[in-house]
Amino acid sequence: MLKEFKNFIMTGNVIEFAVGVIMAGAVGAVVNGFVADIAMPLVGMLTGGVDFAALKYVLSPEVKDAAGVVTSPENAVRYGAWINTLVSLVVIGFVMFMIIKAYNKMKKPVEAPAPAGPSQEELLTQIRDLLKK
Repeated sequence: MLKEFKNFIMTGNVIEFAVGVIMAGAVGAVVNGFVADIAMPLVGMLTGGVDFAALKYVLSPEVKDAAGVVTSPENAVRYGAWINTLVSLVVIGFVMFMIIKAYNKMKKPVEAPAPAGPSQEELLTQIRDLLKK
């Protein structure tokens, strides 16, 4: 069983998949940083200084006691964070599209096989049929 597992792990597909997952995590971190630190501040500036990450609909506010300690945390729908996630999705989709497009350009086009001519037997059969006529 251990030998089968080793053979499974060492196949090319599993290694390529692992590299792909690691690269996806790195690309995700870069895109999240781009969206949070570059794209959304620009969008916020264009919309009048709105910070999308702070947008929320408060269902119930936090409750504090006399000493200022929070006894009940705030319950809110954070739709601004969801908007950031949607922008991240669009950016990641665009980046993946560009990567796949570049990869497809680099691949050599598969040459169509040359049309196969008639075999010797077919040629001899045709000659025989012509001689019969």
